[in-house]
Amino acid sequence: MHQKPVVIGVAGGSGSGKTSVTRSICNRFSDKTILVIEQDYYYKDQSHLPFEERLQTNYDHPLAFDNDLLIKHLNDLMQGKTIDKPVYDYKIHTRSDKTIPVEYKEVIIVEGILILEDPRLVDLMDIKVFVDTDADLRIIRRLLRDINERGRSLESVIDQYINSVRPMHLQFVEPTKRYADIIIPEGGENHVAIDIMATKIETILTRNAKNK
Repeated sequence: MHQKPVVIGVAGGSGSGKTSVTRSICNRFSDKTILVIEQDYYYKDQSHLPFEERLQTNYDHPLAFDNDLLIKHLNDLMQGKTIDKPVYDYKIHTRSDKTIPVEYKEVIIVEGILILEDPRLVDLMDIKVFVDTDADLRIIRRLLRDINERGRSLESVIDQYINSVRPMHLQFVEPTKRYADIIIPEGGENHVAIDIMATKIETILTRNAKNK
């Protein structure tokens, strides 16, 4: 019988440093202990839509995500089952044919901009974190990432930020801060907050080991 895993939600705006925080926490534990589930992998399948229509997808809106599948997968993992994590292909703006087999681990980190927006997801979490970073830093990070890693033009990144990323952040992402147990300013550079998180996780794992 598997022990119920510790489920940690790491939320925050695009470019806030969620991935850095997650990576910093993971570095404190072995690969056998921590599993990361990225909400970005759970964008809805759009294969039934024409390509031109897929291009209009607002990836910063709650309706872009298949939270039903994400919640099912989290519940499966909590029961010790293996899941097939979907893969999203940004070039064709829909889900890829590939999946990634993922097995149960003692700690599950769910990371994404809107993971605290759905009450069903929040209810599954033992610890809820919001990474809070100034908007100017977030846009700079997003510019560098999208241009260098995703081959986007400067104009397209700025246009997307003004028309969807910023308004969606203000409407949907920022308000979820109230549901966080811990707010981490400046992301992965906040070593004190990372230390506190790691200590909390170790405490829960030790308690769980004693209760086995």
